[in-house]
Amino acid sequence: MYGKLIGAAFLTVTTFAISSANAETMKMKLNLTGASEVPSNDSKGTGTADVTYDTESKVLKWKVAYSGLSGPATMAHFHGPAEPGKNAPVLVPLKDTASGAEGSATLTDAQAADLLAGKMYINFHTAAHPGGEIRAQVTK
Repeated sequence: MYGKLIGAAFLTVTTFAISSANAETMKMKLNLTGASEVPSNDSKGTGTADVTYDTESKVLKWKVAYSGLSGPATMAHFHGPAEPGKNAPVLVPLKDTASGAEGSATLTDAQAADLLAGKMYINFHTAAHPGGEIRAQVTK
């Protein structure tokens, strides 16, 4: 009996160690531009986004700064699933976009798969560009 308990404990610890070893924190630096929007535009606005994703907890974190937009940002989102050059529905809304955005969200399994496949993008909308003024694909 004692041997079976030790064996079960070893299996549990080994399984945990293997799953933890497969966990990864991805760090991405994105450049948002009007040229990346669909359709593209000639906005002078630009932005940078620091995005991290923890594959074990499925927590997505972001910090975005922008400048030069045609007017105040009216909203911002992560969208997907979409390859570059395609549009998609909102997946994760960003809050407090007046001077950028910072936040986090726990992704669903489907959203996590889209992110890992490079099928998510982030964009900022303005009154002059209601479909999006600046955009970047979220990729490693």
